[in-house]
Amino acid sequence: MVLAVRLLLALVGGVLGYEVGTRFLPRLELASLPYGLLVAACAVVAIALGVLVGGLVGRAVTRLGRRLDRSTSLVTASGLLFTTFGLFVGLAVAALSSLAIKDLPVVGPYLLPLLFAVSGYLFAYLGYKRHTDMARVLGFKGLLQQPGAKQFIHPKILDTSVIIDGRLADVVRTGFLEGDLVLPGFVLEELQAIADSTDPSKRARGRRGLDTVRRLQEEGGRVTIVERDFPNLQEVDAKLIRLAKEIKGELLTTDYNLNKVARIQGVEVLNVNELADTLKTVVLPGDKMRVRVVREGKEEEQGVAYLDDGTMVVIEGGRRRVGEEIEVEVTSVLQNPSGRMIFTRLVL
Repeated sequence: MVLAVRLLLALVGGVLGYEVGTRFLPRLELASLPYGLLVAACAVVAIALGVLVGGLVGRAVTRLGRRLDRSTSLVTASGLLFTTFGLFVGLAVAALSSLAIKDLPVVGPYLLPLLFAVSGYLFAYLGYKRHTDMARVLGFKGLLQQPGAKQFIHPKILDTSVIIDGRLADVVRTGFLEGDLVLPGFVLEELQAIADSTDPSKRARGRRGLDTVRRLQEEGGRVTIVERDFPNLQEVDAKLIRLAKEIKGELLTTDYNLNKVARIQGVEVLNVNELADTLKTVVLPGDKMRVRVVREGKEEEQGVAYLDDGTMVVIEGGRRRVGEEIEVEVTSVLQNPSGRMIFTRLVL
């Protein structure tokens, strides 16, 4: 948009500069070469001004477009219909009232624009505020459907934590996750702020999140960026919950606190950490497995190994087998909030 406006104003500026040069420079009675150079200089200066002003105007138009998109993205059809109807009613009332006002001495002509503006705004506002009741009374219940609910089928709203986590792209590629993936604009802005951080660790996490977004766009094409914001809310978590309620979506996250708060407020949550815990290998006492001992354990004669999913395996008598791949037998499984531990012994 900015580039298009710049090119347009540069073209207009060049034409105007040429016209100004050809109209006023002949009065100086210059030779053909200086005259041509001055005309060209006028056109170049005008083009430069057009590019400069076009950048400012283009950015302003882009910001205005985003604001309009956020303001109208979730407005129902009945809201648009009855707001427009209220505006026309207000203008009609103002037109009738102007018959009595236009002949007033001195102030009459100045009151007419104010009358049309105030009357049109009041009736349009009234139509928007009461559009739900009027749609129900007139039997237009189908117009009350939220655009977000029509556009998305079981949408999954991504938060910052699940994007930075990185595992989401692999889950989506497998096809186990249905519906569209909704990336709010304010989450993308938060990711960009993290990626621009002066802290190296934060910067790395933010860039990994942006890479995840790019992978999701390239592999599945199911990511929809929604420019919907809630200026009255400061916290990103609160904005996510509000958006989920409006479009009847589900939050996709790894944030434990957001998980709890969202469920308290009646929003469905899909936690990738819970999915990973569910998909861990199920083992029972007596099962045998082969593992590689990677280090010594805390207790005497213990060795420690890890499964592919990160589960710790404690091996009785494995201290002397560090670096070796051995066969062990499961004796017990301990499940706690921090994860799962499997206790085993050497198979002789």
